[in-house]
Amino acid sequence: MKNLLLILTATATLGLHACSEDDNGGNDPKYPPVETQDPNTSYKPAFAGQTRAAGVRTTTKLDTTVLTSGLNSPWGVRSLPDGRLLVTQKSGTLRIVTQTGALSAPITGLPNVNSSGQGGLLGLALDPAFSTNRMIYWVFSENIAGGTVSSVAKGRLSADEKTIEGATVIYRALPAYNGTLHYGGRVAFDAQGNLFVSTGERSDLATRPLAQSTTAALGKVLRITTSGQPAAGNPSFEGGEALPELYSIGHRNPQGLAIHPETGELWQGEHGPRGGDEINHVQPGKNYGWPTITYGIEYSGQTIGEGIQQKEGLEQPIYYWDPVVSPSGMTFYSGDRVPEWKNNLFIGSLSGMHIIRLVIQDNKVVGEERLLAGLNQRFRDVTQGTDGAIYAVTDQGRLYRLGKGE
Repeated sequence: MKNLLLILTATATLGLHACSEDDNGGNDPKYPPVETQDPNTSYKPAFAGQTRAAGVRTTTKLDTTVLTSGLNSPWGVRSLPDGRLLVTQKSGTLRIVTQTGALSAPITGLPNVNSSGQGGLLGLALDPAFSTNRMIYWVFSENIAGGTVSSVAKGRLSADEKTIEGATVIYRALPAYNGTLHYGGRVAFDAQGNLFVSTGERSDLATRPLAQSTTAALGKVLRITTSGQPAAGNPSFEGGEALPELYSIGHRNPQGLAIHPETGELWQGEHGPRGGDEINHVQPGKNYGWPTITYGIEYSGQTIGEGIQQKEGLEQPIYYWDPVVSPSGMTFYSGDRVPEWKNNLFIGSLSGMHIIRLVIQDNKVVGEERLLAGLNQRFRDVTQGTDGAIYAVTDQGRLYRLGKGE
């Protein structure tokens, strides 16, 4: 009965945020920008459309369903081949959710996590051959000598789905630091079967400069093999003995990774400070600027560094937000159920409490929509299901399905 009430409530609420078939919406950016609050700064974008893009509205009739509200601080969600959803819980266990909302018992067998602060069991990815090998990969915050690290592990989901067999840590993002913030924490497969991993710079002023260091794995996107070794073909970096697993540098707290379904290229989202959340089209060997350039300021209101937003040799974000929306997990839509969503980027928004839909053309954002706003949910991760719907987990423990109405 509880889930039924949530389903009815969510479905009714969605009607306030989705448009009818004849509402002249879709991918045609003819609406005002969805952001109406004043920015924190007077910083100017580097190019037109870099922030506050025109609004768009989904014209397809949509339905939303709360499959369950019984999760415990979920952080990552991926669709299993049979349509069920595999979810990480921050405290250190996995759960499986069926399409009818039934929750499995917590799946055990994973290494211990440090779930303090922003830590815990974080992002996950299914092996491309999961149907035959049942392997999964995940990021978690681990206690080691000297503090905590963002670690990557792998293991096999047992046939009875009660445990992870042979769980093994394959990579640790060093150096360790005695803190509980900015772990990054997403993992995604590339077309060659290697892993992209995002790591945060651990937040504090003491570690922030390591985002620019090529001998530290903090504040980076890494590219490693499924055994944790540097992937073949990784870029080279100037300035000393760079770590061979580095793919890009200069990131703050990247909680979103997604592979474009047509180009195979990597896109990434990261939290800014007060203003300056970013979406980046990640190119190998590039420096994305943090903390040298940023469109945000300190939480105190002070400028960061020299207070500059552009510098030669440092990449610009494709898109940024000020004020922040706190972008977390993200995915490109590649399904056919909602054709107007094709190749659009969907992003969970934490402080913004909605799902962001970005329309991208020629690697530029040309439209933004906010879905499921008004539900007061912190959307932590989104994924596309086997049925062509978008699934999203929230910090409050819900798993939503958002898709075409019948």
